[in-house]
Amino acid sequence: MTDQTPASTPGQTPEPTDQPEHPTLAAIKAKFAGRGLKVAVYRGQTNLVCPAELLHDLLQMLRDDEGYDFLSDVFAIDYLGHPDAEARFGVVYNLVNTAQTLRLFVKAHLDPTLDTTGTEEDPALTLPTVTDLWPGAEWNEREVFDMFGIRFEGHPDLRRILTWESFPAHPLRKDYPLTGRGEREDYRVLTRDSA
Repeated sequence: MTDQTPASTPGQTPEPTDQPEHPTLAAIKAKFAGRGLKVAVYRGQTNLVCPAELLHDLLQMLRDDEGYDFLSDVFAIDYLGHPDAEARFGVVYNLVNTAQTLRLFVKAHLDPTLDTTGTEEDPALTLPTVTDLWPGAEWNEREVFDMFGIRFEGHPDLRRILTWESFPAHPLRKDYPLTGRGEREDYRVLTRDSA
C-alpha cells in the first residue's frame, strides 16, 4: 500500500504530517499488502484508492471485520480534462463505522475502452455491486449507472432511475453537451390555456 499522506491539490498547501493514521489502515495493510492500494489524507478525511478487481473483497472486509456498517453514499466523478487524473472515472464509497464514529472513503478508478457517449455497454466500466453487503446501495448504484454509464455486475435491478429508459446518453459525463442532444427540443411547450 502506497502512503501518499498528505494529499494536496495544485495551489494548496499540504496538511501537516503529524496527524494520527486512520485506525482502520493497519488492518487493511495487513490483509492487502502489496495489492496496489493507495492512501491519501486530505482535510482530515482518509481516502483509499483500490484496484477495481479488489473492491468487493476490500469492502466486505471493512464491513465484516472492521465494523463499517453504514454505506452513506456511492457516487462517481468524471475526471475528463483533469491534468492529474489517474483514470477517466472514479467511483467513491463513503463508509461509516457507527460504533466508533469512523469514516473512510474508498475509490475505484475506471477507464473506458470504447469511444462513445451513448448507451452502449463498455465492459471496462463495470464494478461488482455492493447490494449484497449494503442493500441500501441499490438506488445509489442505479444513479451512478444512469448518470455516468458505469454498470454494477450482479445488481438486482440495474435500470435508469432519473432519466427515462431510452435516454440517449449519460448526462453527468463531462463530454455531454450542456444543452443536451435534442431532447429539450422534443418537449411540447405547455401554456396556461393548453394545460
